[in-house]
Amino acid sequence: MKDTQRSQNVCTKQQRIAEIARQRPQERLTALNHYLDVEWLTEACHRVRRNSAPGVDGQTVAQYEEHLEGNLPGLLDRAKSGAYLAPPVKRVYVPKDNGEFRPIGIPTTEDKVLGRASVMLLEPIYEEAFYDFSYGFRPGRSAHQALEAFWQQASQGRVRWVLEVDIRKYFDSVCRKRLFELISQRIGDGVVLRLISKWLHAGVMEEGWVHYEPEGTPQGSVLSPLLSNIYLHEVFDRWFAEVVQERMEGKVFAVRYADDLVIGFTHRSDAERVYRVIFQRFEKYGLKLHPEKTRLLPFARPETVGPDGEGAAEPDTFDFLGFTHYWGKSWKGHWVIKRKTVAQRLRRTLKAIAHWCRINRHRGMFDQFRELVRKLAGHYAYYGITGNGPSLNQARTEAVKLWHKWLRRRSRAPGGLTWERMNRLLKETFVFPHARVVHSIYNAKP
Repeated sequence: MKDTQRSQNVCTKQQRIAEIARQRPQERLTALNHYLDVEWLTEACHRVRRNSAPGVDGQTVAQYEEHLEGNLPGLLDRAKSGAYLAPPVKRVYVPKDNGEFRPIGIPTTEDKVLGRASVMLLEPIYEEAFYDFSYGFRPGRSAHQALEAFWQQASQGRVRWVLEVDIRKYFDSVCRKRLFELISQRIGDGVVLRLISKWLHAGVMEEGWVHYEPEGTPQGSVLSPLLSNIYLHEVFDRWFAEVVQERMEGKVFAVRYADDLVIGFTHRSDAERVYRVIFQRFEKYGLKLHPEKTRLLPFARPETVGPDGEGAAEPDTFDFLGFTHYWGKSWKGHWVIKRKTVAQRLRRTLKAIAHWCRINRHRGMFDQFRELVRKLAGHYAYYGITGNGPSLNQARTEAVKLWHKWLRRRSRAPGGLTWERMNRLLKETFVFPHARVVHSIYNAKP
């Protein structure tokens, strides 16, 4: 009951902040840090993921919560007095689809708590300014909503051209000076600005050495997604809504999820005008678009392709948020926009399953089966959208084959685990759930 009351109190304060931001859209908000109190920090701590990895100090969330009543007052005092020092983040690397590695920063638990408290303070303000076509890292919005928004508008709006925008190393390229200037135009509270400045200039610890990045958003900070959205709101969103849309002859729309961005056009001339200037627009803010991955491609409904110059080329395909978009025939014979799992994403999933089967082949079959079912359910939870059945079935089939492969390698019996015996086990004992559509376009709201 106490936790519920605390959450309600914080939500009430956030609603008040949002109301002030809505009533004063052009003013600098100078009185914000008084919302930061022990109750606010306690709620922030409970919103930090329990299983998040520890930072450079090695302290877990559970260990920090053991002395929470003593930790939070001291943290609050240091944050407001200016004595708080943003500790360096621990850098680790995770593999990407193209074989490269993505750097990930892990802050300390205390830094996560204060960062989450700051997000809770700033989010209501900027949510009043963000546009509807922005979906990434925003409360109540998801990647599937972004996919649905593109599908609906492209299907109903007779889109003939798509501009696929790829920002090179966006989170590492954000100009910190420009970002801080943008934030200062809206936020005038000295305590909040001082904390943001410290996070922007926090160091990165790698192999025991601390170094400082010249540009980019705070590595791994819970504040980083919000700061990134604030920057792209100025770089692209406002420019698109206030300049681009006003100057287009035909219909144009954009869908942005963090730094993933696609723009749809009905007129080729409009698409070419935007393509010619969008590189300069991003370079103005220190960002570079990938010259090959940022491309203008025809995406007209195949039955409308003709010699009029507005869609003469056959429709191409493009990837967005893990799905390859293309035109295909529905069961009723109509042309519809279809989506399937990007080939690299599917290979990455199967590679991870193969690795898990290899290092866990010593475990009991029932334990392995339960874990594989869980992994496939997680795959279906994201990629289970209307029209993606073949890719989902492929993931299920290949996962079973990989399991069989590594089960055979642990058997010393002559012939091992044959496919005939494996098939009997799959039918009678280890029945894998069939691929299912989790996100249906027929149940989604337009």
